Amino acid sequence: MFDVLKKLDWFFLKYWKRYTIAIIALIIASLIGLIPPMLIGQTIDEINYNSLTSERLWQVIGLFAVLIVLHYVISYVWDYTLFSGSAILERLMRSKLMGHFFRMTPTFFDKKKVGDLMAQGTNDLRAIYMTSGFGVLTLVDSSIFMLMIIGIMGFSISWELTLVALIPMPIMAIVMHKYGEAINERFTEAQEAFGNLNNEVLESIRGVRVTRAFVQEKQDEQRFQDMTEDVYQKNIKVAKIDALFEPTMKILVGLSYTIGIGYGALLVFRNEITLGNLVSFNMYLGMLIWPMFAVGELINVLQRGNASLDRVNTTLDYPADVTDPGKPAEKEKPGDIVFDHVSFRYPGNDTERLHTITLEIKQGTTLGVVGKTGAGKSTLFKQLLRQYPPGEGRLLLGGTPIEEFSLEKTRSWIGYVPQEQILFSKSIRENIQYGKHDATDEEILHVMKLAHFLTDIQSLPEGLDTKVGESGVTLSGGQKQRVALARAFIKNPEILILDDSMSAVDGKTEANIIEHLKTERQDKTTIIAAHRLSAVKHAEQIIVLDAGGIIEQGTHEELLAANGWYASQYYLQQLEDKEVISS
Repeated sequence: MFDVLKKLDWFFLKYWKRYTIAIIALIIASLIGLIPPMLIGQTIDEINYNSLTSERLWQVIGLFAVLIVLHYVISYVWDYTLFSGSAILERLMRSKLMGHFFRMTPTFFDKKKVGDLMAQGTNDLRAIYMTSGFGVLTLVDSSIFMLMIIGIMGFSISWELTLVALIPMPIMAIVMHKYGEAINERFTEAQEAFGNLNNEVLESIRGVRVTRAFVQEKQDEQRFQDMTEDVYQKNIKVAKIDALFEPTMKILVGLSYTIGIGYGALLVFRNEITLGNLVSFNMYLGMLIWPMFAVGELINVLQRGNASLDRVNTTLDYPADVTDPGKPAEKEKPGDIVFDHVSFRYPGNDTERLHTITLEIKQGTTLGVVGKTGAGKSTLFKQLLRQYPPGEGRLLLGGTPIEEFSLEKTRSWIGYVPQEQILFSKSIRENIQYGKHDATDEEILHVMKLAHFLTDIQSLPEGLDTKVGESGVTLSGGQKQRVALARAFIKNPEILILDDSMSAVDGKTEANIIEHLKTERQDKTTIIAAHRLSAVKHAEQIIVLDAGGIIEQGTHEELLAANGWYASQYYLQQLEDKEVISS
């Protein structure tokens, strides 16, 4: 049960002062809370023996007032110190989790569902927060505070009466242990079901247009209802066990009360304790209700926290596929890019996606990459982006193997515009500034001109401040591509990779963008993958990929003269363009 506290020992050791202050303040507040029942018992005895004076009564009232103020102040100290510590843990764990996500490669996200990762970053972290806050509170109250109450009951009133009244305690320990095991198992299942539900919601929202186009609303709604029902049933199973804690405690506490009052009255008749002692004892027995409840809450909270922490730690323990070298190489610019017999297959896949690629890209030149769908264009770019562990062969930047550079260094050199553009639900200005945080409006307008987006921005209701919506939903496909291009252009990277990123724009717009690129990037490397060959015909070098290998290589004119795949594809596209114009 206490495994979760051992797993969090790194945090408690780091913030031991905070937790020491909180626990000491909590103990002092508990000690103060033990004084009033004793005073009440003494006052009742004084009334019973007609020895209570007016002066004594005011002393008791004044002492009560002082104790109330002290208890309030000290309770504030422990409450603030303890639960602000929990907030620190939640913040650290969330930052750690997000940092881990950023370090992970596509292999990780292929194995993990986004909805489950979201559940870990919300519900699971909240359970861990409760463990480090409410869990510590219940631990102190169910152990130290309980022992303090039992001690004062025994030493100041009667050990015999105390031990008899606590007979139900061993029963409670056994029952609570059984409940705790069931809570841990059922809560883990409920959290996994919630993660699957999260993932389903994300997919439904992202694919709402496809769902409507194929008239699958009812089926999607039914699937969602089935998953919601599954989550509901699993949480009901948790709630059923959770609901047993309080009734069980009440039965055991009621049994203790019955024993305490019955046996205590017998001791009063025997003159072994006073009436005031019996009243104080029953008040202490009433105070013992919370520590006994705290035992159940402690088990509940720790088991939930343990299940959640195990889920989060499983994610955090997933090793990064691509890591920085021990002593990273330093270089101002990447220089020439050389693929030296590079072969690559995706993790867990036996099919070779790149086959002995040998290629040299001079710094400041443009490379065109073309080929059929699935030929390996994107896979080639992923080698430069270091999204996967290196395959066979060598990939050199300026004569240095790419894996000898830090990930931050290599990625800082590269501007990448993928096939599927990702825009954030912010303004157009903020999306473009993602490439350069301190970019001015003048710089933004300049790159928008390069991306041929100036006319579009003028037609939008709020110009640069127009919100693009979730994943750029308010923009057309071509507009999204051009905003993504502008975001890469403003970074002005040493290596610009355009992975079929102009497929949604018309030929004239594409030609304008290419012309701007030729002017702006004369001393920087540009790599363009495209299905429309007009996008790459200006390149100093063009390669044709097929089944992961280079089957043709040369300039536009050389490839036309070779009369291979490139030439046939180019003439076919020219013919299609003429037919479109004539129609």
